[in-house]
Formats: sequence, C-alpha cells, structure tokens
Amino acid sequence: MGKSRLEAFSDGVLAIIITIMVLELKVPHGADLDSLAPLMPVVLSYVLSFIYVGIYWNNHHHLLHAAKGISGGVLWANLHLLFWLSLLPFATGWMGENHFAQLPCAVYGFVLLMAAIAYALLQRCIIAVEGATSILKRAVGADWKGKLSPVIYLAAIGASFEAGWLSLALYVFVAAMWLVPDRRIERVIAGTET
Repeated sequence: MGKSRLEAFSDGVLAIIITIMVLELKVPHGADLDSLAPLMPVVLSYVLSFIYVGIYWNNHHHLLHAAKGISGGVLWANLHLLFWLSLLPFATGWMGENHFAQLPCAVYGFVLLMAAIAYALLQRCIIAVEGATSILKRAVGADWKGKLSPVIYLAAIGASFEAGWLSLALYVFVAAMWLVPDRRIERVIAGTET
C-alpha cells in the first residue's frame, strides 16, 4: 500500500491544527504594550504548542520517509496520533485562557503524553510491517528521547498540581530536547544510499 495519501492527509490535519490554534489568538483592544500583557499566557501557550506541532510534523515526515510501505494497522496508528494532536488546540486554549492553572496544565500534559505514546505506537507499527531489518528499526535504536519524554510528561502532570511553573518548565524542556531535528533516520537512509 502506498503512503502518499497518508502523508497528504497527515500534513492537512497538522495544518488545520495550527490554523485552529492561531485563530484562538484574540486581538488586544488597545494599541499599547500594556494591552498585550493579559494575552501573554495565551500567546506563550500558542508558541509552545506551535513548536510541538512542528516537532511532530518534522519527525512524522522523517518517519514516513523511512517507511517503504504501510498497512491498515499503520493507517489506524497514524489516525490515533492525529486524534491526540487534534486535541492540542483545546488544551492549548484552555491552559492559556486560564493562565496556566493546575487542571488545564495537567490536561495539556496528558494530551502530550498520549501523543507521545501514539507516535511510539506508529513507529512500532511501521517497523512491524517492514521487519527487524528495516531502516526505521536501525534508525530508532535505543530511542532514549522517545522513552524519556513520556516519563517527563508524567512528572509534569503531577507537578502541575503542586507547582504550575515546574510543569511548564518540563513541557518546555521536552520541546527543547526534540527541537533539534532527529537526524537518526537521515543518517541511516544516507548510509543505505551510498
């Protein structure tokens, strides 16, 4: 089964997610810097979520570039990932509008946790289709970032009820950890093409 429709659909959904998030940004009712101050939590939560969507888009691109074919299981695993990412605008808006209150920060972390689990499941489904000698299997390797991220999300969810700033710092830390594009897949593909 070809992967072009899966890629096109996924790109479209991610573009819609970003569009929904940016449409939630409200224009201030003043023309000075003071009128921006109440909007800063909303803007900061948007920036963080935009970075997360960008990270997923980038890594999803590399993931599918490494895949030679897909199956029905891969299609469903991809939809599972897109489902959790589609909840990001809601969680982002709720967290920003409520100035990083406890429950909205925890829900935001839960959405990130579930997206991370869904991405790992998608990786495993692609590897299952392609076998243990697949490019993706070699590229993923130990995947320390993929294993560490859910642990940090769980810690951040717990921290959101004690120290909201700490949960935000942990979300930013995970984003920063993934911000540099994951070059493992590129290196393995380049090694197989030479």
